[in-house]
Amino acid sequence: VDTGAMYRTLAWHCLQNKVDVQNEKAVAAACRKWKTTLECVDGWVRLVVDGYYPEKEIRTSEVSGAVSHVATVHKVREWMKKTQRDCAKFGNLVMEGRDIGTNVFPETDFKYYLDAQIEERSRRRAAEGVQENLAARDQRDSQRASAPLMVALGAKVINNSTMTAAQTSQMIIDDIRQRLQGSREPGQAEG
Repeated sequence: VDTGAMYRTLAWHCLQNKVDVQNEKAVAAACRKWKTTLECVDGWVRLVVDGYYPEKEIRTSEVSGAVSHVATVHKVREWMKKTQRDCAKFGNLVMEGRDIGTNVFPETDFKYYLDAQIEERSRRRAAEGVQENLAARDQRDSQRASAPLMVALGAKVINNSTMTAAQTSQMIIDDIRQRLQGSREPGQAEG
């Protein structure tokens, strides 16, 4: 589950409907009124608006500029937390986002905080077609009143500046397997 895409979808929706993204009350009202559903397609959970998933539209620079304003609105964060928790109806999840371990699913046993050098993160975002000032975003997210960016209690911090996505994923999978094996009762078979 790409939770950032959910915030981007709301930012896109606001821009489409001429909602001033710097007006917290207007953004909160748009979030309260929009018609969305969660769908799981090919193992990916998506937030669909009026039957449409704006996959390409949410990756534009215009949406990138708007999403940081939308994401700071307290009522939006409340709505997103509830919606993101609703994703559990699809079964076990891998959820990616800046406040999953601290705010959305703080009770989970498996929390990972991925970090990389700013230059590498910027390069990765550009490869995804997203241009944004990550240093400014990090500062805004760290200082927001509602669910600020921070390392979750009990999270394993992984600096993956020099790692591929596959290497990072394998490190996490290996850690989960090792931790699950360590928690098994003696003599209990692996499932």
